[in-house]
This record gives sequence, C-alpha cells and structure tokens, in this order.
Amino acid sequence: MRHPPRSALLLVAGAVALVGTVVAPVVTASGAAPACTVDYSVTSQWDSGFQGAVEITNNSEAVSGWSLGFDFAGGQRVTQGWNATWSQSGTTVTAANESWNGSLATGASVSAGFIASWEGSNPVPTSFTLNGTTCNVDPGPTPPPTQPPPAGTAPALHVSGNRLVDSGGATRRLLGVNRSGGEFMCVQGYGIFDGPVDDAAVQAIADWKTDAVRIPLNEECWLGLSNIKPEYAGANYIGAVKDLVARVEAHGMTPVLDLHWTYGQYTGNSAGCSDVHATCQKPMPDAQYTPSFWASVASTFKDDPAVAFDLFNEPYPDRATTTATQAWQCWRDGGTCPGIGYEVAGMQDLVDAVRGTGATNVILAGGLAYSNDLSQWLTYRPDDPAGNLVAAYHVYNFNACANESCWNSTLAPVAAQVPLVAGEVGENTCSHGFVDQVMKWFDDRGLSYLGWTWNTWDCSSGPSLISGYDGTPTSYGIGLRDHLRALSG
Repeated sequence: MRHPPRSALLLVAGAVALVGTVVAPVVTASGAAPACTVDYSVTSQWDSGFQGAVEITNNSEAVSGWSLGFDFAGGQRVTQGWNATWSQSGTTVTAANESWNGSLATGASVSAGFIASWEGSNPVPTSFTLNGTTCNVDPGPTPPPTQPPPAGTAPALHVSGNRLVDSGGATRRLLGVNRSGGEFMCVQGYGIFDGPVDDAAVQAIADWKTDAVRIPLNEECWLGLSNIKPEYAGANYIGAVKDLVARVEAHGMTPVLDLHWTYGQYTGNSAGCSDVHATCQKPMPDAQYTPSFWASVASTFKDDPAVAFDLFNEPYPDRATTTATQAWQCWRDGGTCPGIGYEVAGMQDLVDAVRGTGATNVILAGGLAYSNDLSQWLTYRPDDPAGNLVAAYHVYNFNACANESCWNSTLAPVAAQVPLVAGEVGENTCSHGFVDQVMKWFDDRGLSYLGWTWNTWDCSSGPSLISGYDGTPTSYGIGLRDHLRALSG
C-alpha cells in the first residue's frame, strides 16, 4: 500500500583529539577470579564522537559464541563497529561475535572496537555481561536452569502442504494487522517508527485478538547507507526492529518482516517517485542491495522460526513490461527487465539470499499488480529448498482482482497447493463492507489475512484501522477488530 505523505564510517582525520585511555575498572570483592573480564577504553575523542575498544577475557568454560552487553549512561550512540556485530537499543549496547571469532577458550581474550557519538558527557560504562554473566565481579551462585518460554511466546512456524503449522503440527492462521512506519520514517529523517511501539502499544494490538503483525522495513535504513541519518540507520535501526519483534512475540503474535521500500530509480508507468533512494514503492527489488538486505535480516533472525519473511511488498513489473510472460519472468528471475532501468533481483535471488544463511524461516512472495495478481504464481514460483514458501496476496476494494469470481478462479488454485496469506486487506471507504466480504471468503477456506494499517491516519487515504494507539478503532477498523474478537471466541 502507498502511504500518505509525511511532512558511513566517520572520517575523523584532522578532527580527532587523542585522549588518555579511559579503562573501566575490574572490581572484585574478595579477590576471586571473575567469570569474565572486560577492559573498556576510549582511545580517541572529538567534539561529537569518540572511538572505543573492548577486550573480553573468558575465565570460565570455553564458549563457541559470545555476546557482550553494557549500558551507556550519557546518551552515547554506536554508529559503526568492527570485530563484532554491534547493535544498540535505547541505552543498551550489544556486541556479538563474528563468524570467525566466536570460539573463546578458557583464559582466551578477544578485542572489538566501535565509533560512537556523544554530547555533553561521555561516562564509562560501569557494568558488562558476557552471555548474560556479569563480568569484572566475583562469580556468584549457579543460576537456576533456563525456564521454558512463557505461554504467550509466538509459535515456531513451517509449511505443511497448503497449511502453516506450528511445531506440534497444529494449523496456524495469520490473522492480524500491519504496523507501518519502519519503511518511511527513517528515510524521511523523522525517526524509526510512526507512533509508539512500546509494550503498551503492542498490548493494544494484541487486545484485538490478533495473532500476527506485519512490519514494513526499508533496506537503506537496515543497511545503514550514507543517505540515512545515523541515528535512524544501521545498528540503531536493526536494534529497534529486533525490539519490536521481541515485543510482538512476547504477546504471542507472529512477526512478519516485510521489505517495503528499496533502492533503484524508476520513472516509468505508475512510478511512485523519481528518487533513486528507497523513498517509495519500486516495481521490483534491486540487485545491488536487496540480496544483502535479506542475507542480513535472515542472519539476524535465522534462529527464531517464529519470524516470517515477506520478500517484497508489492511487485509491479507488469506496469513496466509489455507482456505478462516478461513480467512473470522478471518477477522470478530478475536481471535486466524491460522498462526497468536498474538491475533487478528476482524472487529466486531473494529466496537464495535467505536460504544461503542457513535460515529456514517461512518466506512469503507476493505476485504481480501490487501483489493482487496470483494468476501465474504457481507456474513461476521460485524454488525453496526448505519447502517453506507461502503465496502473498494484497486486496483493496479498488483493485482489479477484488471479487469472489476472481478469487475463485485465481486464488483458490494457489491456496490448494501452498499456504495463502493476504498480507494487506483494506478499503478506502472509511467503512468495512468490502473487508467483511474478504474475511468471509478467506475464513471459509481457513486462510490468513492482515488489515492495513495500525496507524492513526485518515481512514480513507491510509486506510487506517485506529484513531489512537490505545487501540481505538476507526469506523473501518471496527470491522476487523470485532471480527477477530468473534473468531477468538
């Protein structure tokens, strides 16, 4: 869906003032060897930033992977890092091992560095953890065994025939909402999400008895490209997405990560913008950045089978090409596509990028005509070695395929072979008569759907489900809310 308008390594040469190394002290109460030791130092500092380093020593049993955690107390923000995968959420900084330095034997050390911004003061962190164990202090009592996840944790999903099922084999439908914002706020320079995404805000979504939340993303913001403000890019953006995913899962809902806006200049038929940057919906993903985006996202969430990946929001190569065959070939195979001026990444390229990381998460792939046309989806569907591919469909009252006759002829054959998820359903009438028809057709066949969108916009131009982030519905949103609550019994 299109939205209503919404009003690189730092080069420090010549600007860096070297400062005396600041090291966090190692404190023990009785002289016993701490389970782990972290030396933190500020190796250089300038007006708005500094370079830091950490040396981690493991004094306990050998580990095959490590994650360092600490908190900044002065508003510092990590912008770049090396020898670890750095991320930050609020004040909490995390540095996780790279693939080549994850093994840490007893007594062994590893070093990593970063660049961060600061303003006003730059206090040294006072506490560090390694894989959850506090460092630089006496070893405490043995912690209790890890408890099983709470009952509200989202289910691990996989494909079985034409159904989505959980680890126990029970059928799962994705019935929920879209939470827009992550695709446009960052590239427009306003923030990361549009409106609150704290626990209370996610609880309000869950109160509608939803069991899935689709989260649109921006590839330039995730990859931290230079045209995005640093505070909304790279590690900061990734950390915010990870936090939202965790909150969604904690309320028992499935997070669906959707690549919405991408790089590549397109000025042809139905162009949303003339900008080369990821500021609107493009007809197809770009080969330059999108495979890297999905490799990174998949690497981040490959150990969490509750997360689903929606490869590309609304493909429309059919508006650029002259024949349906050209459009579907472009959709699957990418490359040089007629009418599109940049090198295209096809759906097969993106499936390969995800699976190349070892991720087996469920993958959604939408068809042509802004995901409204699945007429040849089965013929051109990409090969998925994990067997976890789902057909994605979008439908609004103003689309071409927006009636039972079309659904019976084009959607039913697809749904007979693979799971079918309507990732976006909606209407621009500020009512819910059309969405009621959609939900009934999908309910009768045990299929999934998610309403667009959980944002406080004008219900006719959004269309928006809510007028307040406490879950107050619009006249349009009432239809979805009441229906989901009725389904839950």
